[in-house]
Amino acid sequence: MADTYHTPALLVESIDGLDIKPDGIYVDVTFGGGGHSREILSRLGPNGKLYAFDQDAAAYDNRIDDPRFVFIRGNFRYLRNFMRYYGESCVDGILADLGVSSHHFDSPGRGFSFRFEGDLDMRMNQSSTKNATKILNEYPENQLSLIFSRYGELNNAGKIAAAIVRSRDIHPVSTIEDFVKILEPFTFRDREKKILAQAFQALRIEVNDEMEALREMLRQSLQILRKGGRMSVISYHSLEDRMVKNFFRSGNVEGKIEKDFFGNAFTPFALVNRKVIVPRESEQQSNPRSRSAKLRIAEKIIE
Repeated sequence: MADTYHTPALLVESIDGLDIKPDGIYVDVTFGGGGHSREILSRLGPNGKLYAFDQDAAAYDNRIDDPRFVFIRGNFRYLRNFMRYYGESCVDGILADLGVSSHHFDSPGRGFSFRFEGDLDMRMNQSSTKNATKILNEYPENQLSLIFSRYGELNNAGKIAAAIVRSRDIHPVSTIEDFVKILEPFTFRDREKKILAQAFQALRIEVNDEMEALREMLRQSLQILRKGGRMSVISYHSLEDRMVKNFFRSGNVEGKIEKDFFGNAFTPFALVNRKVIVPRESEQQSNPRSRSAKLRIAEKIIE
């Protein structure tokens, strides 16, 4: 199943960036199909250790039968708590592939893609009580507008929110078709897929609280990554990439650089790649979903 679940983007580049130590302790916070985890394990020695997070029950079926591997079914926003539970005070490297697995996009019943018909769900964690239908039918108009503006970067977010409210007053918005029909007046033939993708992205981010979860994971990674440890993060949209870029440059997602008494800038990281790494043309051709991937790598330089 793992081979069809998801094709990892920037596989070699992201793992090379971790500079794997054979006896090191590593964390893959986005296990998915296990592609990155398998590559890390291939570079670890018999005393190395790899912990892998995924909140989706479907990813559990991809777990790896290896004594060096521990699968954690949980959200990476609880990174530090789980590492404490397993007795790890610090780790040598963290890998995060923030993209949505192909498995999610290609599963009609999950509601992640506008290519299918079906219920609007979009939950990564199926035990969560908040899904896309609940948001579209219960959130006030101003909150919906904020979601589509902030997470979808849609210029007509307010008009889309108003259209959703008008529609749900007549009939609940419960299916992918319902949502796409509401969006039709705001799509243009040459940009239809882009606008639909932005709207679905915004809704998915809100359903799964993705930005706040990323914020918490990054903050905790600084606490558990040992000096000299590395972090490889692959992002797929500007909101994620901006947070990661700021975090690596300043130690916080806001990008606020602290200075000492003498005015010298303080940063806990050294950038391994000054220029963001993107997939080669050959990878983009073989794995079209990798086209928007951006890889940033940093090394912790403080205790």
